[in-house]
Amino acid sequence: MLIPKKNRKAIYEHLFKEGVLVAKKDYFAAKHSEIETVPNLQVIKAMQSLKSRGYVTERFIWQYFFWYLTNDDDVFVQTPLTPLTLGPETTELSF
Repeated sequence: MLIPKKNRKAIYEHLFKEGVLVAKKDYFAAKHSEIETVPNLQVIKAMQSLKSRGYVTERFIWQYFFWYLTNDDDVFVQTPLTPLTLGPETTELSF
């Protein structure tokens, strides 16, 4: 599926910022619940592509997809988007 670059960038930015991405299994939804400028189908297909390359882990529970960044390969998503000093909020330590 061809996904516009601005939509792909929005998906990757959200994934890297949060460390996790959730999408309902609704291929006909006009927009994603968290990334409102991107159709839900494009989010699912972009994440399916990252899963096949081994950059994310997928869980499917109660008609919802959950994708988590793998610790080894988050550099792929990070490189075109953000400086190397930033990271997902899920990996930050809080005391």
